[in-house]
Amino acid sequence: MMPQETLLRHLFHAAVAAADPMRTLKRFLPNPPRGRTIVLGAGKASARMAEALEAVWEGPLTGLVVTRYGHGAPTRQIRIVEAAHPVPDAAGAAAATEALAIAETAGPDDLVLCLISGGGSALWTLPAPGLTLRDLIRVNSQLLACGASIEEMNALRKHLSAIQGGRLACAAYPARVVTLAISDVPGDQPTVIASGPTVADPTDLETARAVVRRYELDLPASITARLDDPAAETPKPGDPRLAGAEFRLIAAPRLSLEAAAEAARFAGITPVILGDAIEGEAREVGRTLAGIARSVADHGLPVAGPAVLLSGGETTVTLTNKNGRGGRNQECLLGCGLQLAGHPRIWALAADTDGIDGSDPVAGGFWRPESAARARALGLDPAALLKANNAYTVFDRLSDHILTGPTLTNVNDFRAVLIAAV
Repeated sequence: MMPQETLLRHLFHAAVAAADPMRTLKRFLPNPPRGRTIVLGAGKASARMAEALEAVWEGPLTGLVVTRYGHGAPTRQIRIVEAAHPVPDAAGAAAATEALAIAETAGPDDLVLCLISGGGSALWTLPAPGLTLRDLIRVNSQLLACGASIEEMNALRKHLSAIQGGRLACAAYPARVVTLAISDVPGDQPTVIASGPTVADPTDLETARAVVRRYELDLPASITARLDDPAAETPKPGDPRLAGAEFRLIAAPRLSLEAAAEAARFAGITPVILGDAIEGEAREVGRTLAGIARSVADHGLPVAGPAVLLSGGETTVTLTNKNGRGGRNQECLLGCGLQLAGHPRIWALAADTDGIDGSDPVAGGFWRPESAARARALGLDPAALLKANNAYTVFDRLSDHILTGPTLTNVNDFRAVLIAAV
């Protein structure tokens, strides 16, 4: 068997490569229209998707996509705009305004190709009438800190947006709308990916109000008024403006986990895919993964080693320390590592497939049997740092961060726990 760290990194890169739009986008393309082909998009992978589209599309293209700062790609016809994520900024709002205006020019002979991926909710932030960008930034910041799931966050976001929750496709009517999407959400729900700008919204205003109550969000009066206004409801299933809109998923967490599993089998390791939609508090998910790994190592259940436990999804972090550093993958990995208690035959990796975990330019981290002891020898208290939402410090001091830079795709969290044979 190749060295443990090398193997785990190999599995991660296999998962990321399986979601590269350059490999996946072409076979999902629709036929060219009689009129214009308008390209609009948002997300961490949208620039790479635009680059892949230009490489294979026959005929002229026009339009723009917005991606996170540093996630751009070279294009000739489709304009790339960079904006802030996860907290939106004026550049994203301006790009969303322009995208909506372009959609409104589409006619019945035109094709609107929407390139959507994770991150689109923040990158296409366009305040609904009566709201300001400052209002949405305030809401978004609270949602990121409170531990809400992505489904809950986007249910609220859609009702505060002028472009999400099906509104972009409505603006483009009667043009044909085809969405090509890369999923970063548990369950691959089109209504949740980038807050569903081109699909009907099954949630309603009461769903959004329930999120506010559940997490005791402190909202400005303008948002409270918006959520109490029946006119703010999103387009629903059966809306004739959405009847012809198509949604095509070109990459998803499950496919990336299967690619990693195939790479593990080729290396002589038994893969166990635990699921592609695992949610929950990051550190608690990590502790659960550690428990399963110990069962494999100590009892050969559910399989005997050498084996690797693979999982994806989107965990959450409830912030108790606003000054802490480290994203959900680092927090999950530290929770897992501490629960392993130095088990001599278990290694682990957790990383975000977009290359950015949290606010620092690291994808995630790597854990060895001796990691906790090494951290303590450096004068660190890993348990205290985890409690303080400061997992970054542990992996930084151990030099065990995974550094990839922006991968230009995004199928969310990737976790691999390797158990060696006895």
